[in-house]
Amino acid sequence: MNPFFGMSMRSFSNLRESFQRGDVVYGAWSALPSAFAAELMVSPGVGYVCVDQQHGLIDYGDCLAMFAAIEARGSVPISRVPANEAWLIAKTLDAGAQGVIVPLVNNRAEAQKAVEACRYPPQGVRSFGPIRAAVVSAARDTDTLGNGPLCFVMVETREGVKNIEEIATTPGLDGIYVGPADLALGLGLAPDLDKAEPEHAQAVQDILQACKRAGIVAGIQCSGGRTGKQYADKGFQLITVIKDSALLQAGAKREIRIALDQGATPAEQGGYT
Repeated sequence: MNPFFGMSMRSFSNLRESFQRGDVVYGAWSALPSAFAAELMVSPGVGYVCVDQQHGLIDYGDCLAMFAAIEARGSVPISRVPANEAWLIAKTLDAGAQGVIVPLVNNRAEAQKAVEACRYPPQGVRSFGPIRAAVVSAARDTDTLGNGPLCFVMVETREGVKNIEEIATTPGLDGIYVGPADLALGLGLAPDLDKAEPEHAQAVQDILQACKRAGIVAGIQCSGGRTGKQYADKGFQLITVIKDSALLQAGAKREIRIALDQGATPAEQGGYT
């Protein structure tokens, strides 16, 4: 039974409590601007759905409908914001996201900027006007460092990996999220989710170990459930295993190949990733 079904919408606390217990939370990724598609992503065991405002086709109005749809299915809406800008982060939280993933963070100052954008004064710089957030979360009462909307940052460059210790120990930061394809580009490698190059593997390991030392959550994007389980076994706790656009594209390709008697490719035989 999915432990997240039926939870209160004060749900960032529930996710944080899961992480503090050492639980692994599996999730889904939404790139398509559709509340119904977001609903369909919430299968039993999906603890969160991340609405992608950076590379998805999603605008602010889409976010509002998608957050509500995700909540209605008993999961937790979070969002990757387009950039590390306080106003973008605040609008996303005001719309009801229970946490944000902030891209392209390279040092302590940039990580601190992201954290402060998630917190009201005196802990941060977020302007007070929760609008929808006020009815779906404990918008003010629990807004302190380490106890409010979840703040994850992405480390995607050589500079970020070099500065991983100072990023991981940023006060109030809840975790670091690895996008393997983004990280690959930052390391000068071809972008895809399943990377075997030693430099990439070492960078992922360095991020994971820095998170463990700092007592924060390590998160990662995966190509499917199999790799998700492997990362969970290594110590990652926030693990995205499915993405709507990838599932739709891979499923369509697989079924038409089968209909044409061409069979599924080896990659497709492993699932819709």
